[in-house]
Amino acid sequence: MLRMMRPVGWMLIAAAVLARRASAQQAPADVDHAIVVELGAEGDWSKADGFQPGGTLACEVTPIEHWLELEFGVSAVSHRNGGIEVPVDLLFKKPWRITRTVEFMAGVGPELVHSTAERRTFWGVSAVGDLMVWPSRNVGWYLEPGLEHTFEEGMHQTGFAMAAGLIIGR
Repeated sequence: MLRMMRPVGWMLIAAAVLARRASAQQAPADVDHAIVVELGAEGDWSKADGFQPGGTLACEVTPIEHWLELEFGVSAVSHRNGGIEVPVDLLFKKPWRITRTVEFMAGVGPELVHSTAERRTFWGVSAVGDLMVWPSRNVGWYLEPGLEHTFEEGMHQTGFAMAAGLIIGR
Protein backbone atom coordinates (compact mmCIF):
# COMPACT_ATOMS: atom_id res chain seq x y z
CA MET A 1 0.00 0.00 0.00
CA LEU A 2 2.79 2.44 0.87
CA ARG A 3 4.43 1.87 -2.52
CA MET A 4 1.17 2.89 -4.21
CA MET A 5 0.68 5.95 -1.96
CA ARG A 6 4.15 7.38 -2.58
CA PRO A 7 3.61 8.23 -6.30
CA VAL A 8 0.20 9.71 -5.50
CA GLY A 9 1.68 11.80 -2.69
CA TRP A 10 4.43 13.11 -4.97
CA MET A 11 1.87 13.91 -7.68
CA LEU A 12 -0.20 15.92 -5.17
CA ILE A 13 2.88 17.77 -3.91
CA ALA A 14 4.02 18.56 -7.47
CA ALA A 15 0.54 19.79 -8.42
CA ALA A 16 0.41 22.00 -5.31
CA VAL A 17 3.84 23.51 -6.12
CA LEU A 18 2.83 24.18 -9.73
CA ALA A 19 -0.45 25.68 -8.56
CA ARG A 20 1.37 27.91 -6.07
CA ARG A 21 3.67 29.21 -8.82
CA ALA A 22 0.73 29.78 -11.12
CA SER A 23 -1.16 31.73 -8.45
CA ALA A 24 1.61 34.36 -8.46
CA GLN A 25 0.83 34.96 -12.15
CA GLN A 26 -2.88 34.34 -11.79
CA ALA A 27 -4.93 34.80 -14.93
CA PRO A 28 -8.13 36.83 -14.70
CA ALA A 29 -10.90 34.67 -13.34
CA ASP A 30 -12.94 33.93 -16.43
CA VAL A 31 -14.68 31.00 -14.80
CA ASP A 32 -16.19 31.91 -11.44
CA HIS A 33 -19.14 29.88 -10.24
CA ALA A 34 -21.24 30.40 -7.13
CA ILE A 35 -22.09 26.68 -7.06
CA VAL A 36 -20.40 23.71 -8.72
CA VAL A 37 -22.01 20.27 -8.92
CA GLU A 38 -19.77 17.23 -9.41
CA LEU A 39 -21.16 13.96 -10.77
CA GLY A 40 -18.81 11.07 -11.34
CA ALA A 41 -17.53 7.56 -10.95
CA GLU A 42 -15.46 6.58 -7.94
CA GLY A 43 -13.25 3.70 -6.99
CA ASP A 44 -11.95 2.96 -3.50
CA TRP A 45 -9.03 0.66 -2.74
CA SER A 46 -7.79 -0.63 0.60
CA LYS A 47 -5.61 -3.54 1.61
CA ALA A 48 -8.42 -5.15 3.60
CA ASP A 49 -11.25 -4.71 1.08
CA GLY A 50 -9.50 -4.52 -2.30
CA PHE A 51 -11.09 -2.45 -5.08
CA GLN A 52 -14.68 -1.19 -4.69
CA PRO A 53 -16.36 0.66 -7.62
CA GLY A 54 -19.13 3.21 -7.18
CA GLY A 55 -20.42 6.67 -7.92
CA THR A 56 -20.29 10.10 -6.32
CA LEU A 57 -22.26 13.35 -6.20
CA ALA A 58 -20.99 16.58 -4.62
CA CYS A 59 -21.87 20.26 -4.36
CA GLU A 60 -19.24 22.94 -3.90
CA VAL A 61 -19.60 26.57 -2.78
CA THR A 62 -17.05 29.37 -2.31
CA PRO A 63 -17.51 31.35 0.93
CA ILE A 64 -14.11 33.11 0.65
CA GLU A 65 -12.98 33.77 -2.94
CA HIS A 66 -9.45 32.43 -3.70
CA TRP A 67 -9.12 31.05 -0.14
CA LEU A 68 -11.83 28.58 0.82
CA GLU A 69 -14.21 26.27 -0.98
CA LEU A 70 -16.55 23.90 0.84
CA GLU A 71 -17.55 20.63 -0.77
CA PHE A 72 -20.35 18.45 0.56
CA GLY A 73 -20.31 15.03 -1.09
CA VAL A 74 -21.92 11.63 -0.92
CA SER A 75 -20.75 8.43 -2.57
CA ALA A 76 -22.05 4.90 -2.90
CA VAL A 77 -19.49 2.12 -3.35
CA SER A 78 -20.00 -1.62 -3.42
CA HIS A 79 -18.88 -3.56 -0.37
CA ARG A 80 -17.05 -6.88 -0.36
CA ASN A 81 -19.89 -8.46 1.67
CA GLY A 82 -22.53 -7.60 -0.93
CA GLY A 83 -23.84 -4.37 0.58
CA ILE A 84 -23.06 -0.73 -0.07
CA GLU A 85 -20.87 1.74 1.79
CA VAL A 86 -22.14 5.31 1.78
CA PRO A 87 -19.50 7.89 2.77
CA VAL A 88 -20.70 11.45 3.34
CA ASP A 89 -17.99 14.09 3.64
CA LEU A 90 -17.43 17.80 4.13
CA LEU A 91 -14.15 18.98 2.62
CA PHE A 92 -12.44 22.31 3.27
CA LYS A 93 -10.44 23.18 0.13
CA LYS A 94 -7.87 25.82 -0.80
CA PRO A 95 -8.15 26.72 -4.53
CA TRP A 96 -5.38 27.81 -6.90
CA ARG A 97 -6.12 28.95 -10.45
CA ILE A 98 -3.49 27.49 -12.79
CA THR A 99 -4.85 28.97 -16.04
CA ARG A 100 -8.09 30.64 -17.08
CA THR A 101 -9.74 27.23 -17.44
CA VAL A 102 -7.80 24.99 -15.01
CA GLU A 103 -8.03 25.03 -11.23
CA PHE A 104 -6.39 22.86 -8.56
CA MET A 105 -7.60 22.48 -4.99
CA ALA A 106 -6.16 20.67 -1.97
CA GLY A 107 -8.62 19.77 0.75
CA VAL A 108 -9.24 17.85 3.94
CA GLY A 109 -12.27 17.09 6.05
CA PRO A 110 -14.30 14.65 8.10
CA GLU A 111 -16.45 11.87 6.71
CA LEU A 112 -19.21 9.67 8.07
CA VAL A 113 -19.46 6.20 6.53
CA HIS A 114 -22.50 3.91 6.72
CA SER A 115 -22.14 0.25 5.71
CA THR A 116 -25.39 -1.49 4.76
CA ALA A 117 -23.66 -4.90 4.69
CA GLU A 118 -22.46 -4.64 8.29
CA ARG A 119 -25.22 -2.30 9.49
CA ARG A 120 -22.91 0.12 11.21
CA THR A 121 -21.73 3.70 10.91
CA PHE A 122 -18.23 4.98 11.62
CA TRP A 123 -16.08 8.11 11.23
CA GLY A 124 -13.11 8.92 9.07
CA VAL A 125 -11.06 11.70 7.53
CA SER A 126 -10.35 12.38 3.89
CA ALA A 127 -7.63 14.35 2.10
CA VAL A 128 -7.94 15.12 -1.63
CA GLY A 129 -6.36 16.90 -4.55
CA ASP A 130 -8.97 18.18 -7.00
CA LEU A 131 -8.15 19.14 -10.59
CA MET A 132 -10.96 20.94 -12.46
CA VAL A 133 -10.85 21.69 -16.18
CA TRP A 134 -13.45 24.02 -17.76
CA PRO A 135 -13.34 23.69 -21.58
CA SER A 136 -16.61 25.67 -21.71
CA ARG A 137 -17.98 28.34 -19.36
CA ASN A 138 -20.31 26.15 -17.26
CA VAL A 139 -19.41 22.53 -18.06
CA GLY A 140 -16.16 20.70 -17.48
CA TRP A 141 -14.56 17.65 -15.94
CA TYR A 142 -12.67 16.85 -12.76
CA LEU A 143 -10.19 14.33 -11.39
CA GLU A 144 -9.95 13.89 -7.62
CA PRO A 145 -7.49 11.44 -6.04
CA GLY A 146 -7.64 11.11 -2.29
CA LEU A 147 -6.61 9.27 0.84
CA GLU A 148 -9.14 8.12 3.43
CA HIS A 149 -8.61 6.90 6.97
CA THR A 150 -11.53 5.37 8.84
CA PHE A 151 -11.96 4.78 12.54
CA GLU A 152 -14.11 1.69 12.78
CA GLU A 153 -14.70 0.11 16.17
CA GLY A 154 -11.64 -2.01 16.91
CA MET A 155 -10.05 -1.31 13.51
CA HIS A 156 -8.45 1.58 11.67
CA GLN A 157 -8.12 1.42 7.90
CA THR A 158 -6.42 3.60 5.30
CA GLY A 159 -7.37 3.53 1.64
CA PHE A 160 -6.97 5.30 -1.66
CA ALA A 161 -9.89 6.78 -3.61
CA MET A 162 -10.15 8.15 -7.13
CA ALA A 163 -13.13 10.06 -8.51
CA ALA A 164 -13.57 11.49 -12.00
CA GLY A 165 -16.51 12.95 -13.84
CA LEU A 166 -18.55 15.90 -14.99
CA ILE A 167 -18.73 19.33 -13.33
CA ILE A 168 -21.50 21.84 -13.88
CA GLY A 169 -21.10 25.40 -12.64
CA ARG A 170 -23.66 28.14 -12.09
